[in-house]
Amino acid sequence: MTHEPSAIGPRGPKLVRMQLQRRSIRAARVSDESHRVTTFELFFDLVFVFAFTQVTGFMAHEHSFPGVLQGLIILGLLWWSWVSYSWLGNQTHVDEGIMRLGLSAVMVAMFIAALAIPEAFTDLEGGLSGPLVLALAYFIVRLLHLVLYLYAAMDDKPLQRQVVKTSVAMFSGATLIIAGAVIGGSAQTWFWLAGLALDIVLTYLTSAGGNWRVHSAAHWTERHGLVIILALGESIVAIGVGASQEPVSIPILLGAVLGIGLSVSLWWLYFDVTAIATEHRFASLQGNDRTAAAVEGYTYLHLPLVAGIVLSAFGVEDVLAYIDESEGFGALGAFALFGGTALYLLGSAAFWRRMSGSWKKWRLGGAATLLLLLPVGAQLAPLGALAVTAVVTGLLVGAESLLYPEARSRIRAG
Repeated sequence: MTHEPSAIGPRGPKLVRMQLQRRSIRAARVSDESHRVTTFELFFDLVFVFAFTQVTGFMAHEHSFPGVLQGLIILGLLWWSWVSYSWLGNQTHVDEGIMRLGLSAVMVAMFIAALAIPEAFTDLEGGLSGPLVLALAYFIVRLLHLVLYLYAAMDDKPLQRQVVKTSVAMFSGATLIIAGAVIGGSAQTWFWLAGLALDIVLTYLTSAGGNWRVHSAAHWTERHGLVIILALGESIVAIGVGASQEPVSIPILLGAVLGIGLSVSLWWLYFDVTAIATEHRFASLQGNDRTAAAVEGYTYLHLPLVAGIVLSAFGVEDVLAYIDESEGFGALGAFALFGGTALYLLGSAAFWRRMSGSWKKWRLGGAATLLLLLPVGAQLAPLGALAVTAVVTGLLVGAESLLYPEARSRIRAG
C-alpha cells in the first residue's frame, strides 16, 4: 500500500503548511508603516494616568523641595517604563495574542506600583514595605518588557541582540533602586536617583547607532502626543482636586479659570503646530535617522515636557489649596508653578531644535521670563502667581500664532 508524499514526506506541502501555521501562532505580528495606536494601548495608558495623579498627590503631601525631588524621581521611573512600551508597541501589535496577555500583566504590576507611590519614601506602619513594593513592581514591569520584546523580535536577530545589550542598563538601574528600597532612609533618595540616571545614560550609550526599529512614524508620533494629552488631563484633575477641597467662591472660580487657561496654553504650544510639523519631519526620515530622532526627540526630550506638566500641576493645586492667602506664595509653590512651566517651554524648544534644526526663540524667552520672575512669584499671593504664569503663556501662544500666520497655516494644512 502506498502513501502520498504530501502526507508523510519531510518536505511535503501538508507538513509545510502545518509548520507555517505553528509559526504564525508562535510569532508576534511585526508592525509596518500603516500601524496606528490601538484602543488597547489607550487602555494600557490609563494606569499611567493614575500613577501621574499619585505623583502630584505625593508632592502635594510632602510639600517640600526634597519631596519634589522624590516625586520627580518617581515620575522618571514611570516615564522610563511607559516609553519602553511605546517602543514595543511600535515593533508589534500589542493587542493580539501573547502580547495582549503580557501587557495585561504589566498593567497589574504598574497599578501596584502606583498604589505604593504615597509610601515610596516613607513607609507607613503595618502592611508591606511601600518602597520595596514599588521597587519590585517597577522591576517586574521592566523585566516583562524585556521578555516581551525578545519575543516580538523573534525573527530579527540584530534587534534581539540590541534588546539584550540595552538590558544591562535596566538591570543596573533596577538593582540600585531595589537596594535603595531595602536600605531606606535618606540614602534611598540618592540610590533611586543614581539608579534612574544610570538606566537613562546607559540606555542612550547602548542605543547610539544601534539596531532599534521604528516601523510606523504615525504610530510613534501619535503615541507620544497622547501621553502629553494624558499628562495634561492629569493637570486638569489636579485643578479639580485642589478646588474640591475648598468651598466654592470667587477666588476658587478665578483659580480654576486661570488653571484651565494655563493647561490650554500648554496644549496649544505642543499640538497647534509643533506636533504636526514634527510628525511630517519624522515621517520623512528612514532607517538610522528615524531611530536617532525617536531616541533623542521623543524618548528623551519628551520627559521634560511631561515633568513640566506634572510639576506645574502641583503648583496649580498648591495655589488652590491656599487661594485665600494674601501673603507670599512661597519659594516652593513658585518653583513648581513658574519652574514647571519654564521646564515645559525649554523642553518644547529643545524638541523643536532636534526635529527641525532651529530654535523657537519665543519659547526660550518665555522660559527665561518665568525663571526671572520666580522670586517675584514667591512674594505674590497664590492667585496672583497663577495669573502671572497664565498671562505669560497666553501671550506666548498669541505671539506665535499672530506673528507667523502663513507658516502656521501652511503646516496645519499639511
